[in-house]
Amino acid sequence: MENNKLVIRTPSVKRRLVSMIYDSLLLLAVEIFAVAIYMLVTLNMHAPVFDVLRTVVIIAVAGAYFVHSWTSSGHTLAMKTWRIKLVKVGQASVPRRDAIKRFVFAWGFIAPALLVSWPLGLWTTRAGSSTAILMILGNIILWSLTAFLDKDRQFLHDRLAGTRLIELPKPSKK
Repeated sequence: MENNKLVIRTPSVKRRLVSMIYDSLLLLAVEIFAVAIYMLVTLNMHAPVFDVLRTVVIIAVAGAYFVHSWTSSGHTLAMKTWRIKLVKVGQASVPRRDAIKRFVFAWGFIAPALLVSWPLGLWTTRAGSSTAILMILGNIILWSLTAFLDKDRQFLHDRLAGTRLIELPKPSKK
């Protein structure tokens, strides 16, 4: 008699980071489109209020993309390509509230570096921008290391949101 026990695996950190890079490229295209529409609607005005609103639009579009993807199918296009799915244990699908929490907590990947680099004016010069980018990369590395502190190898934002990433099996060839 065969043992048909279902084994749930957590995707490797490398696999998750590659999926995040892929998602970033896909999201960039969506964001360019959203900013183009915003610029048309606002006639490309650059008063401080319009700059803040543009940032709000960018964050809202990213949030809508991720929350919709996670709650409808459990994965973004990049996650589907890399056979990674977001789940909430005990739920048929990820509840919207948990997807929103995950999106907010996932800002831990870059928010600390942004909160330090902006007030210091690092984005105003080439050398400063290089420093800010290195800070963001360092922040991403540190946040990624949180997976090694978790018994299930989940990132901190998944633990905080009560979600987890699982590796989907390879599709069977027919």
